Amino acid sequence: MKARRQVRAFVAAGANLDPEAHLLRALDLLAEKTRVLGVSPFYRTSPLERPDQPDFLNGAFLVETGLPPREFKFGVLRGIEAALGRTRGSDPHQARTLDLDLVLYGEVVLREEGLVLPDPEILERPFLALPLLDLDPGLVLPGRGKPLGDLVPAAWKKALEPDEDFTRRLRERWKP
Repeated sequence: MKARRQVRAFVAAGANLDPEAHLLRALDLLAEKTRVLGVSPFYRTSPLERPDQPDFLNGAFLVETGLPPREFKFGVLRGIEAALGRTRGSDPHQARTLDLDLVLYGEVVLREEGLVLPDPEILERPFLALPLLDLDPGLVLPGRGKPLGDLVPAAWKKALEPDEDFTRRLRERWKP
């Protein structure tokens, strides 16, 4: 059987229902399915459109996978979400135990039903862009030709403060 080429991929991770427990467990499950290369700082952020919900913890994982992007997103990431109690409904802003999104997959630019790479929200949401910059300060978005750091507003870089205690615990759990 032919070995698959390994690709670096970035996975955005967030949760606002018992987020610390779910994100710690998500890292364990992700490490069982792929090679985790890096863990960004995690940031506490207010929920979009739902001020009555608990705050989110948001960050990202850098992984290496041989799976194609669709299989990785819908097989691995959605499987981990389901294992940790994530249910998807019609409300895109509902509280959640876990949200894992494939936001970058190597140099792939892709527009398919249910999968757009790079994720266009990277340039719309600081809690997506900043963890990617933390993991790779020189990251160039495929199809853009410019470093991500040049594409995000300067104010974003000061907009969020990392949760240092949780980030430390998460990184201690990760075994490179």
